[in-house]
Amino acid sequence: MAQAVGADGPVLLATAEDTVRFGEALGRLLRAGDLVLLSGPLGAGKTVLTRGIAAGLGVSGRVSSPTFVLARVHPAGERGVPLVHVDAYRLGGDLDQLDDLDLDTDLEASAVVVEWGEGSAERLSEDHLVVRLDRRPDDVREATLEPHGAWQGRLKDHALT
Repeated sequence: MAQAVGADGPVLLATAEDTVRFGEALGRLLRAGDLVLLSGPLGAGKTVLTRGIAAGLGVSGRVSSPTFVLARVHPAGERGVPLVHVDAYRLGGDLDQLDDLDLDTDLEASAVVVEWGEGSAERLSEDHLVVRLDRRPDDVREATLEPHGAWQGRLKDHALT
């Protein structure tokens, strides 16, 4: 089971199910205008975490890596907030291509989750959350949250377990 987020260090995610549950808890916090950047090496669990975020938001559609299409829009479900899932890996930091996705417009009405977006997508909003995922040799994932702007206050009031 995932540990509560706090000053004690990273959240430990022993299984894929733990990663999904952690994502669900995060997804329940998201609202239109939120930007979440997922950082970590290949196989760290970014897409699995996004599946959980989608479940927490209650959006429809199968969540899979948007590597080749760059972005997938998942229509709003029960909570009324759509999810835009972006994989910026192929962009290689090309800010013009990122601008072509028109994510700043999506941010007005959707929650936006960007895999591989650190170093480029944070410019879309000063209020964003970076989730760093690392895969340990024992296959346990560690999630470290780095809140920016308004996210600092929002995380203090919520335990993501």
